Amino acid sequence: MIYVALPNDNRYSLPFYLAMEEYIAREFPVQDYFFMWQVKPTVIFGRNQLLENEVDVAFCKENGIEFYRRKSGGGCVYADEGNIMLSYITPDTNVNFTFNRYMLMVEHALHKLGITARTTGRNDIVIDGKKVSGNAFYCLPKCSIVHGTMLYDTDVDSMMNATTPSAAKLKSKGVESVRQRVTTVKEYTSLSIEDFKKSLRESLCDETIVLGCNDIKVIEDLAKEYYSHEFIYGNNPACTVSNVKRYDGVGEFKLDLEVKENVIRRANLSGDFFIIGDVDTMLLSRLKGVPYTREAVENAVSAMDCSNAVMNLSNEQFINLFFN
Repeated sequence: MIYVALPNDNRYSLPFYLAMEEYIAREFPVQDYFFMWQVKPTVIFGRNQLLENEVDVAFCKENGIEFYRRKSGGGCVYADEGNIMLSYITPDTNVNFTFNRYMLMVEHALHKLGITARTTGRNDIVIDGKKVSGNAFYCLPKCSIVHGTMLYDTDVDSMMNATTPSAAKLKSKGVESVRQRVTTVKEYTSLSIEDFKKSLRESLCDETIVLGCNDIKVIEDLAKEYYSHEFIYGNNPACTVSNVKRYDGVGEFKLDLEVKENVIRRANLSGDFFIIGDVDTMLLSRLKGVPYTREAVENAVSAMDCSNAVMNLSNEQFINLFFN
């Protein structure tokens, strides 16, 4: 695998690194690529999550913590200088294979350091049953991007205050707070953060390329989308029906429906689920104009395969989102 390095020691804001992933995926020759990055305190929430449900905006603004939306699914995470962010770009488009392969590579790299880590659930790597890495992905036409966290020495207090995970999510993990659920690599190794990063890089990569100044300019231009108010805050439709459900191994869902004269006029789906296809085109738009009855929704959904849009989501689970 090829490590992609920057030509300087500058630290950029989080959107730069997300744009860097896209740039590599779209412009570089077909290969496996990897790079690591760190940012000042920042919250990053998933493509289909509602900002107000996941981020304590007031706390973030009061404490100089930035917050951005990403294009991958999954849940909300907190990043700071003690959280090493990992980016993996690969031409493999088989979602489950790509995701599992990447997580096992990281798990193996930790094992080489004597850290007994293991993958668990949809997207976590744990040590002693506590989360040390969470990961997410999204697909482009010819490749996949997987990115995740590595909690080396993160400020857990700031993480707890800046993010607001739902009670349902914590209950599904059998814990009552973020603090009970996470740990840090520093508790299991004597390596400094720089030596730890060096070890990961040597374990995963056997070649290095360095970006040029022109590459940086293009990436900075791509990053502008992530700064836009529309992209960060999203467009949450008015609704008359709102249902929340969590499915083990699939994720948490919030379905907002605008229903008029018992007909579905608009639907919006948010949550920490993983996207495989275009949710709006493949699922939601096909419910517009459908009578808001179980029979009518079941008939409409019968022509779909929901698992092609959302990882592991069955048609029955999708139908049940519409009704309490």
